[in-house]
Amino acid sequence: MSIRRRLLSMLALATLGLVIALGVRPASTDRIFSAYAVALAAVALLALTRAARAASVRSPSIFEYALKPRPEARVRPPELIRIEREITLGSASAAHLHRRLLPLLRESAATRLSARHHVDLTRHPEAARSLLGDDAWDVLRPDRPEPANRNAPGISLRRIARLVQTLEQL
Repeated sequence: MSIRRRLLSMLALATLGLVIALGVRPASTDRIFSAYAVALAAVALLALTRAARAASVRSPSIFEYALKPRPEARVRPPELIRIEREITLGSASAAHLHRRLLPLLRESAATRLSARHHVDLTRHPEAARSLLGDDAWDVLRPDRPEPANRNAPGISLRRIARLVQTLEQL
């Protein structure tokens, strides 16, 4: 039952009690009207209390606020940002590719080859070449010469993606 309907039924019940009391007259008319006024005041207080409770916005206590989980800030790991930068610069500059990106990729290849196939990249170049494939070996071989034009573009992002895919499949 809704609050309004409940309050109206209380008012109707109090008024019905007034009518019956005036008909039977168990007490003086002043006392009957006084009791009716008290009943109306009680209904009004009940209505005000419920309205105040519904209108009040309950703020959490300091303890509840401290326990509330905080949303985690989505922060990209610094290492991921660094590697992305190395990839971007390695595709833009042959010098950066040779000095910064290829050592990272070679290290990854050496670790994968050693851990999964027991092949050392520098000691067993033919075995490493057969596992990596000619395209990846051409880029990752330890004896790769420095670029003739250091300002030339590096390798394409697609080729870098293929290299990473090859390393992941080792």
